[in-house]
Amino acid sequence: MNLTLKTSLTIAGGVVIALAAGCSSMKTPTTVDLAVSQAAVDNAAAGGGAQFAPADMSSARDKQALAIKAMADKDYQLASDLAAQAQADAQLAQAKANSTKAQAAADALREDIRVLRDELARVR
Repeated sequence: MNLTLKTSLTIAGGVVIALAAGCSSMKTPTTVDLAVSQAAVDNAAAGGGAQFAPADMSSARDKQALAIKAMADKDYQLASDLAAQAQADAQLAQAKANSTKAQAAADALREDIRVLRDELARVR
């Protein structure tokens, strides 16, 4: 009986140590997640995300702020999840900005071609 109690306590102690180690190791990946999502938000803002996709940029910034708060509150899983969502929103904003800029460049090129064709037709 004493051996069974000792074995049970050893197993319980091992479980507690494993859980504590798992919780403490979550902080480092979350810190990395926050840094990556912050870089994505910054890149999207620099790439015109706020101008061309304001709703997505706002969402990314809000989720980033919530992730930072969750990290401060030591809710590492929530912080990691919010950081991933912020990163996705920022990447969407940047993609929309890039698409809008590419469309504007294509429209300008089409207009230049039209003007050249008009000039060529006028000269003939």
